[in-house]
Amino acid sequence: MDFFNSVEQAAEIFKKKKDGTIRLISHLDADGICACSIIIKTLKRLNKKYSVSIIHQLNEDFIRELSKEDYDIYFFTDLGSGQIPLIKKYIQRKIVFILDHHKPSEEKSENIIQVNPNLFGIEGSKEISGAGVVFLFCRALDKKNDDLAHLAIIGAIGDVQEEKGFSGLNKEILEIAVKNDKIKIEKSLRLFGITTRPIHKVLEYSTDPYIPRISGSESNAIQFLNNLNIDPKNGSKWKTFRDLTEEEKKKLISAIILERIEEENPEDVFGNLYLLVDEEEDSSMGEAREFSTLLNACGRLDKASLGIGVCLNDGDMKKKAIRNLTDYKKEISNSIRWYEENKKSEDVIEKENYLIINAKDNILGTVIGTLASILSKSNGIKEKYIMSLARIDNKTTKVSLRFSGSKEVNLKEIVSEIVEKIGGEAGGHKNAAGALISTENEERFIEEAKNSFEKL
Repeated sequence: MDFFNSVEQAAEIFKKKKDGTIRLISHLDADGICACSIIIKTLKRLNKKYSVSIIHQLNEDFIRELSKEDYDIYFFTDLGSGQIPLIKKYIQRKIVFILDHHKPSEEKSENIIQVNPNLFGIEGSKEISGAGVVFLFCRALDKKNDDLAHLAIIGAIGDVQEEKGFSGLNKEILEIAVKNDKIKIEKSLRLFGITTRPIHKVLEYSTDPYIPRISGSESNAIQFLNNLNIDPKNGSKWKTFRDLTEEEKKKLISAIILERIEEENPEDVFGNLYLLVDEEEDSSMGEAREFSTLLNACGRLDKASLGIGVCLNDGDMKKKAIRNLTDYKKEISNSIRWYEENKKSEDVIEKENYLIINAKDNILGTVIGTLASILSKSNGIKEKYIMSLARIDNKTTKVSLRFSGSKEVNLKEIVSEIVEKIGGEAGGHKNAAGALISTENEERFIEEAKNSFEKL
């Protein structure tokens, strides 16, 4: 059986099930919110009732509580494949659908229907997102759900699966989105917000690609433009990239490349823009990267319901989500600033092949992974494991692990091995992994991480 057959088979099982309220559980990042939104839209079209939870990580306590609820059908989207033993233990005699792209457990159960590309040799961390898996499932239920393909692409972008274009199943899904007039592709300067935001803000918030000395600093971004004799303002209004003359655009592009000259690919500032046809041209949701960042902001600041509303085209929710994005960007800037100011403190440990940042209560636990990702793309940190920690509450600490370099690594395996020794819940992919651990075990976890990194 191939992957598409498994999708079709799961869809047929769902079609045969009796009516009843359906329980949806999804991850809080952009991919998880898109995945959940796709299935919500599909269930609405089928006139089915549902209840939703968007969570940070699927652990035993949550699954145990979930098993006490009275639902006949459960859907886990963008999570669940690694927790099949726990789901099997607690949720019995109920139909469970797991639509995921993370590395699956080898354990099986008759009541669990798992749709996962990794089971068929398809790389779930590159070729299809969780939202993509859900989209294909919903498409198998009814081809009219083809008009949701753009949400799968937004989810894939949120999971950093777009690199100078898409590959594998993502590419096929993109073609469906384009064919259905949901996405239009343009080549442009590949900076977040390039279509709508003030150019100094575009520079300040640029993390991929990272611009040394400018990313994370509004004042440095403005000074950078002034040094190029580019006035960032037009009267009292801040200029966008579209407001610049062709000469100014060329000057800016050249200067950005020069700032990135020590990067492996300093000219890697060009790429595809995925314009969302149904959004206003000047909307902050008009481009898929911006849309995915908006959704991430909702999830990371515990407002995932706003993200779902945005995906379902709720006007009021969109306005609230845009305001929420401003708060999220401030948190990211604050996290970069905290790191820069505490490089020499005992909370930041840097050795030849690793960097460990224990932000404790100084950075939001939901933002600490973003900081690790930003640093992994900076030119000042090369060939290092970057582990960042921050507290979610007074009992739980979030751990994120990234790698800055070109060699092949499996971060999920590294984190999982440390968790096995210290305790906690590991998750993620080989290129971006993390864990939830007990705060009282922070120091032990850091010591074990140091031992692991020194052996690699």
